[in-house]
Amino acid sequence: MHNCDHNATSPLRPECLPAMTHALAVGGNPSSIHAAGRAARKVVEDARAEIAALIGGKGAEIIFTGGSTEANNLALAGAVEGALLTQDDKAARITRLFVSAIEHSSVLRMAEKLAERTAGLKLSIIPVTGDGVVDTEALRVMLREGKGRTLVAVMAANNETGAIQPVAEILRLCREAGALLLVDAVPAAGKIDLDCSLCDYMTLSAHKIGGPQGVGALVVAEGAPLTAQMVGGGQQKGLRAGTENLSGIAGFAAAVHSLRDVEGERARIRHVRDRFERELKLAIPETVIFAANAPRLLGTSNIALPGIVADTALIALDLDGVLASSGSSCSSGKIAPSHVLAAMGVEEKLAGSSLRFSFGWNSTPEDADAAVASLVKLWQRARAPRAA
Repeated sequence: MHNCDHNATSPLRPECLPAMTHALAVGGNPSSIHAAGRAARKVVEDARAEIAALIGGKGAEIIFTGGSTEANNLALAGAVEGALLTQDDKAARITRLFVSAIEHSSVLRMAEKLAERTAGLKLSIIPVTGDGVVDTEALRVMLREGKGRTLVAVMAANNETGAIQPVAEILRLCREAGALLLVDAVPAAGKIDLDCSLCDYMTLSAHKIGGPQGVGALVVAEGAPLTAQMVGGGQQKGLRAGTENLSGIAGFAAAVHSLRDVEGERARIRHVRDRFERELKLAIPETVIFAANAPRLLGTSNIALPGIVADTALIALDLDGVLASSGSSCSSGKIAPSHVLAAMGVEEKLAGSSLRFSFGWNSTPEDADAAVASLVKLWQRARAPRAA
């Protein structure tokens, strides 16, 4: 099996399972004050320190969640409601949400819900260029026009195309306008350097970097408004109720620890991705590579073979033992049009041919070669009737 779908989930790194098994053996509740509870608490705090080192932050700023969807939901709703409930100064309340057109659905859908249910809150979409990069000039104009405090949401890099976003420039614009900034760093973690000081909220996910599924994190800057969305016990300073997922958190930290030799890993992944694109273009010059002119994540390649619809290609790839995804979002096994490619101005028919290949920590050149061979075989088969 050739896994070319690391952006969907990256296989568990070998360092993670022993750490998770140890955490399960600890057996205590991190909220208990006895010896077993203190041992469990140490697992959580050690994990906070490990993850903080990845993003240049402090362990105390990290809230563990059940995944990045929850983290994004908590950041958006918690910020809006936190500013509304904890600030006496009306000027500090968030009245505008600016969300880029290429954000993950957990950000876009929550932003829509907040705008529907929160009086006085307006949602606006930040456009992107044809290469899938946030239009910073449009954002500057949006921030300047209108009134009210703004929360801006822009991902560090896009999960479909790999296009890296100008976070530092976006932060500068936000600071000039007194706006808050949420950065979904899930696709970018481990692939590019992250700095949580460049935003007020940052979200992470374990299974995108080779950790376990079902655990994520929200990093909150000091002074940024936040109100809990899950209530119950007082865990995590009252900001996320519920007993912490000890084994998942331990696995998350182990995956992060494995990134300390990240430069060597990045070079290997980039080599595999570049080999895939080079050989595919040589074999099929008609291949379209989306966001090719933008700085991209080193392991992501979103391509299209004109005239071959994505679901047909995915079936053929699967039969050849190659795992890939459509460039479109996928919900309950049903492929839907990609809002990312639509925002980039890609023609609908071509967008319907988009395929995402993503390489990760255990990818090999053979994975790239297998994907190319499968696509070439499919291309030749599709063109054979025309030649006849």
